[in-house]
Amino acid sequence: MKFLIASDLHGSSYYTDKILEVAKKENADKIILLGDIFNHGPRNPLPKDYAPLKVAESLNNVKDNLIVIQGNCDSQVDTMISDFDFVPHALVVSGDKTVFCTHGHVYNKDSMPKTTFNAVIYGHFHVCFIEKLDSGIIVANPGSLSLPKNDTKPSYLILEDGTLTLKTLEGERVKSVNL
Repeated sequence: MKFLIASDLHGSSYYTDKILEVAKKENADKIILLGDIFNHGPRNPLPKDYAPLKVAESLNNVKDNLIVIQGNCDSQVDTMISDFDFVPHALVVSGDKTVFCTHGHVYNKDSMPKTTFNAVIYGHFHVCFIEKLDSGIIVANPGSLSLPKNDTKPSYLILEDGTLTLKTLEGERVKSVNL
């Protein structure tokens, strides 16, 4: 199964439509969104084409292909416009590797879950990377599509057959690792 993993749309209909186009181009079986879907958050500027209802409409159209993690900016009221559930975390199996997906405000490379996984993937910080910890566990962040920080570009991850690849929204491969 091929997973496209993205995070932190923050209500941008522009970047929602872009990532759905990329998912089709990548032939992704499932899209995992790591939270902060509709709301921009009090510390963030409004992203390009801020339109949470349009984001909901676009995502509702692909609900059967979504796994959506609840972020710190996602609230119970967001479920009222969503035809999909927001879950606190997700466990994904790719090849023979286990991957823990979360938003990042609770679990991240500085605060790892107690259960051991081959990889922990999270959003929240708006900075993309793939890194191998001293423990051998891979940690990764797809960055933010709508509000990237630290001079990073809008990006996403592809997880397929135990390989994790970081790409820019334009499809440029930034880094790839075998889990």
